[in-house]
Amino acid sequence: MGIKIEHISKKFSNATVLKNISLQIEKGEFVSLTGKSGSGKSTLLYLMSSLDFPSEGSITIDGFPLGSLSQRELHVFRNREMGFIFQFHYLLPEFTALENVLMPARKAGVLQEKEKFAKELFRRFDLEEKMNELPGRLSGGQQQRVAIVRAMIMKPSYLFADEPTGALDSTNGKIVMDIFRRINREEKTTVVLVTHDNEFASFATRRIVLVDGEIQSEFLQS
Repeated sequence: MGIKIEHISKKFSNATVLKNISLQIEKGEFVSLTGKSGSGKSTLLYLMSSLDFPSEGSITIDGFPLGSLSQRELHVFRNREMGFIFQFHYLLPEFTALENVLMPARKAGVLQEKEKFAKELFRRFDLEEKMNELPGRLSGGQQQRVAIVRAMIMKPSYLFADEPTGALDSTNGKIVMDIFRRINREEKTTVVLVTHDNEFASFATRRIVLVDGEIQSEFLQS
């Protein structure tokens, strides 16, 4: 059913960051949110991924109104249905790449069932030889790919990425974007990406442009 956003606004103190936004993201889409710094694109991503809540309006994912879920229900829903990737990888330095990837599975009590899948993802993303390395021994591009593997370990329906290429050079940035496109096409995972980079935004099938907290335009991309 996808993500349905109805008339949401977000206010911080006296500032209104998002203004009366309504939006539908279909299941299986690859959508990029673009706009200048301060346009509200990251705030919108955080709201639709339940990491924050709107001041007004409602957000529904697959028929579940996020505002009506308890904290425990929301935590379970996130862990099962959502994957998150940020500009910084947030890998725990004292654990190996494989141990980091399996953290969500450990929390969900499905560690043994997911270990084989984790190793398969490492192979798919050309990280097989890095599974037992600590994050500090990986390059920036490898660290971000491990973060993507961690986000995929529970086979989420939705993958939310906030400037995931911001700390990478152009070569590694394209590698990461190719992975997102492959995940979307092969796994049918819904991908919502925040980026300021027009080239990377073009990897998505639909682009939404925000200006001053409002949707200025949206269009399909080939």
